[in-house]
Amino acid sequence: MNGVGVISYEVHGLDRLKRRGLLILANHPSLIDVVFLISFVRHADCIVKAQLSRNPFTRGPIRAAGFITNGDGAGLLEDCVRSLKAGNNLIVFPEGTRTPLSGPVKLQRGAAHVAVKGRVDITPVHIHSSLPMLTKGTPWWKVPARKPHFTIEVREDIEIHDFCASSASEALAARHVTEHLSEQLFKRSACAST
Repeated sequence: MNGVGVISYEVHGLDRLKRRGLLILANHPSLIDVVFLISFVRHADCIVKAQLSRNPFTRGPIRAAGFITNGDGAGLLEDCVRSLKAGNNLIVFPEGTRTPLSGPVKLQRGAAHVAVKGRVDITPVHIHSSLPMLTKGTPWWKVPARKPHFTIEVREDIEIHDFCASSASEALAARHVTEHLSEQLFKRSACAST
């Protein structure tokens, strides 16, 4: 898409994604966010909707990639921690869906539970698009009149140890991690283009 001029993009902090066993949590403004992240991350693992693993068109690629499906609620947390401990880099969009164009953003606590249970630091990624493209509620064929520019910022790790040490339970620690992430993940930085 960049090569044919449909979009342009820049990445800040890409070296932070060159490690193994990362829990990468990103905001999700566009349908192509996962494509960006998987293209930058080696040994990538993702959580996909269980219904996609039963779809005849998507189940083959999902199985071949070895992605985690969200169908097994009880085992999902353990599957995620196991993937991280095996050295995979788990990409999660803690909103659970694409970011709405307006209104409040609410994060699910599942990603924070993975961080707390596995005692894994979070590598936050903020993705910004200069124009809405492939957003929630917009048909895929409605493209912007101008070329959108994506800015992908890999931020400093959020250390989990302090959240676990200062909380009475893992559930409380996950709540505090989610609150902190809500503030940090959606904050625009100076390097984001307008």
